[in-house]
Amino acid sequence: MARHKLTDAQIKAALKSGKADKLGDGDGLWLHVQASGTASWVFIWTRHKWRREMGLGSYGGGARHVSLADARHKAEAIRCILGRGGDPFKELPERIAAVKPKTFGECADDFLAAKENTFRNDKHKAQWRMTLEVYAKPLRKIPVSDVSTDDVVRVLRPLWQDKQETASRLRGRIEKVLDYAKILKLRDGENPARWKGHLDHILGKRTKLKRGHHAAMAYADVPAFMAKLRETEGLGARALELCVLTATRSGEVLNARWSEIDFDAATWTIPAERMKAGKEHVVPLSAHALAILNALHEKQFSEFVFPGQAPRKPISNMAMTMVMRRLNASAFTVHGFRSAFRDWAGDATNFPRDVAEMALAHKVGDDTELAYRRGSALAKRRKLMDAWASYCLTEKGDAKIARLHVAGAAHG
Repeated sequence: MARHKLTDAQIKAALKSGKADKLGDGDGLWLHVQASGTASWVFIWTRHKWRREMGLGSYGGGARHVSLADARHKAEAIRCILGRGGDPFKELPERIAAVKPKTFGECADDFLAAKENTFRNDKHKAQWRMTLEVYAKPLRKIPVSDVSTDDVVRVLRPLWQDKQETASRLRGRIEKVLDYAKILKLRDGENPARWKGHLDHILGKRTKLKRGHHAAMAYADVPAFMAKLRETEGLGARALELCVLTATRSGEVLNARWSEIDFDAATWTIPAERMKAGKEHVVPLSAHALAILNALHEKQFSEFVFPGQAPRKPISNMAMTMVMRRLNASAFTVHGFRSAFRDWAGDATNFPRDVAEMALAHKVGDDTELAYRRGSALAKRRKLMDAWASYCLTEKGDAKIARLHVAGAAHG
């Protein structure tokens, strides 16, 4: 295709004419002349039946203007990129130089936005954001293409022994952000946050710390505690009572909604987003648990079973802890009642281990096995939770009598 059709004299004459016009220099390079006497260069091409245009600047000889010779030089660079199947919008040298490189912080924010719908709950999302904003703060202003192993190590090393879980999660999240940047072609090469065969040689194995257990009341003392709890007034007391009877986590109880309670089926269905394992959990409700819910339902004024001072929010996560303090049980945790339940089920009953584990929403067996016995698990768990409620209501905490009662219930 012919090129270099234009001359500067032709262009100046067109500018003086006072008419709008389009002058072709050949092979995609055009000068669009305005009636006002100004003109701008445009390169036009077609790919996959789509017409594309790229502005190359205004015609002229000033510092910010593009001469005929300069326009031809730019056009040739575009033709070379198109000839090898590239994208001039991304690969033209002057465009690359004009694009401000993205920082690690900007990429981290973009990654979190893209991942928005994959978080289990708001708490999980907040944890991701906090680690990438607070702990990874030294990385945030560095161009993502320049983040190096030294930069990553500088962030991780202060946390590596003292805050092991945090450091491990932080490393994994930094690695994912850098992988995201590589997919978008914002960086290349190996990921400096990679563990195996890389950071494991620099940071070394973490010192294993013994995991602490939630302080749990002995199950033999639970009936006496429950007797005092039943005499205690207040929404926090009822929440704690339901929490013990259902062996659920405090957050699951505090955020319970009436829409999750089926009074006819005597079940409470906790949605996946509120479960630690990320799977829906159906809790069979004993007669006493239902009695608590029925009494609260008569006074319902919020979607929450345990509404706070603002009806659109649940009561504080400290509500049950404060009840524990009032009953002189501050040495124990609310979560510890799950341990008490599990010890009771294992020591004082003949219920199968897997039924007790499933009552706690712990995964037992593979997905195939779980799907196979899903139908019968609820019925078995209902017997277990009824037996637990009967034990908790045992007068004066007589564990020996309760064990005989529950052992019989397990066979029933």
